[in-house]
Amino acid sequence: MAEGDAGSDQRQNEEIEAMAAIYGEEWCVVDDCAKIFSIRISDDIDDPKWTLSLQVMLPNEYPGTAPPIYQLNAPWLKGQELEDLSNSLEEIYIQNIGESILYLWVEKIRDVLIQKSQMTEPGPDVKKKTEEEDVEYEDVEYEDDLVLACQPENQVKTLDFDVSENQTEIEELPPIDHGIPITDRRSTFQAHLAPVVCPKQVKMVLAKLYENKKIASATHNIYAYRIYCEDKQTFLQDCEDDGETAAGGRLLHLMEILNVRNVMVVVSRWYGGILLGPDRFKHINNCARNILVEKNYTNSPEESSKALGKNKKVRKDKKRSEH
Repeated sequence: MAEGDAGSDQRQNEEIEAMAAIYGEEWCVVDDCAKIFSIRISDDIDDPKWTLSLQVMLPNEYPGTAPPIYQLNAPWLKGQELEDLSNSLEEIYIQNIGESILYLWVEKIRDVLIQKSQMTEPGPDVKKKTEEEDVEYEDVEYEDDLVLACQPENQVKTLDFDVSENQTEIEELPPIDHGIPITDRRSTFQAHLAPVVCPKQVKMVLAKLYENKKIASATHNIYAYRIYCEDKQTFLQDCEDDGETAAGGRLLHLMEILNVRNVMVVVSRWYGGILLGPDRFKHINNCARNILVEKNYTNSPEESSKALGKNKKVRKDKKRSEH
């Protein structure tokens, strides 16, 4: 396989995993080998009036040089409405050539459906969506006050940051929030989130988390962060696998799709002795996505599209580790 094809394939896989984490059972794999997927989109999850299905096929050249091949399916979607919506999707692609755009497409469609539902005309009869099965959560005993017992220095990941070019450093430790743990086959995943505006704070957050004996004892502490540099109109971002190969890159890709800024997410995994396969990436992304949504870091699709269109430049703090 050519190097370019391998890169596109990796980016596609990361985007697919992110979409599955964001949309759950609404996201459906039609043909995994052919890269065909569909998603059911409605104006309101609990009481839908307008619903349509978006089916996409990802060509080998996507997202580099070719758009997804798509089909919009709804009995009421025709004529001018179909043409307007298609034009909107194609405009999003043109504004973000080379970027992952499935999330932007889905949320644009949802916005159109919401606007339609707010009009006076009644929606078609739509069967109410069956409630999704609750994900089984198992509370992990967590110390509200981080343990201050001294941990070995090598437990804090060493980060060689060059902060001289970044904005003025803020010495204050940002607040750290902790998400609801997810447990699957004795492995437990938990996300931690902190607002950050400079690499110094990233290092401070990691050091503070590692003061907690439970977090320090996790099998993996995967993290990613994105900091927006106003003066240069670029993102300073990076990630760390911490031994869970490719997990950091997948987490960062999710944050890129959601277009979050000035935030850091750490996902701790405590291995329970049973291999989870690809499910471990799903849980990592779900943990991260849940806490980002809970803390209101996700943007509207319009904001995401504008930001992706204007801010193509990305600076990497340090070279990613290869495992």
